[in-house]
Amino acid sequence: MASNTKIQWTSQTWNPTTGCDRISDGCTNCYALTMAKRLKGMGQAKYQNDGNPKTSGPGFALTLHPDVLDEPYRWKKPRKVFVNSMSDLFHARVPRDFLARVFAVMAFTPGHTYQILTKRPERAARILGDSSFAAAVETAMYDDDAYATLARGGLKSWPLPNVWIGTSIESDKHTRRADALRATPAAVRFISAEPLLGPLESLSLRDIDWLILGGESGPGSRPVESRWIADLIHQARQNGTAPFVKQLGSAWARNTTVAGKTVAAWGDTKGGDPQYWPNGLRVREYPATP
Repeated sequence: MASNTKIQWTSQTWNPTTGCDRISDGCTNCYALTMAKRLKGMGQAKYQNDGNPKTSGPGFALTLHPDVLDEPYRWKKPRKVFVNSMSDLFHARVPRDFLARVFAVMAFTPGHTYQILTKRPERAARILGDSSFAAAVETAMYDDDAYATLARGGLKSWPLPNVWIGTSIESDKHTRRADALRATPAAVRFISAEPLLGPLESLSLRDIDWLILGGESGPGSRPVESRWIADLIHQARQNGTAPFVKQLGSAWARNTTVAGKTVAAWGDTKGGDPQYWPNGLRVREYPATP
């Protein structure tokens, strides 16, 4: 089921797949893995398949949900949609034909803006850069009996103008993901530096439209330093990249004092309220769109 969300940079989540496997240090305290375990215990049907305990967990095996593919058709007002807040759409076990069906839905609903975030941008680049995949999306549009009449004329353009493709970069050793992202056909390319675990000294923001920045939240959260975020905002300005600071994280909120109380004691346990931030970090911009 899709849902409204408290994620500051989007308005809706849509999970045609759920589950994933940890592949880097940014996955250590994965909120989705923890949530899946809880949802499994509550009996939620989408979270009953268990993943490999070394890389995944209870209720978090990669699982396809074709029954939710039609949800965006029911949303009357345009909205920003975070695709797979509980998974990674470009996980190796998501079949290309299922991906084509997901992209067909997004092609059918140009009023919505879809935000896809992956830690596997190399696969995104291979698939989205393959002309046969665009043809597969068009075929999926015509094969959808309920909406085939909407497919007259096929794909109007490729890449889809309402689909943003992003990758997560949490530390300097993963900045190569930005190179794969640059090789990916996309109307908007974005990077999520969350959880930001160190300075991204080797990151180039060339041809990157949007940069989300955030500290880690939740149990065991690792600290972020304000200067790491400030340096990335400065680089974003130099490259014409729109910066969006989401939060400064739970460790920052616990350790930063405002008017004699920690930020967490004021009720902001994730460091997500800009009124407590240093002035230079209070930026929440969106990219220019085609």
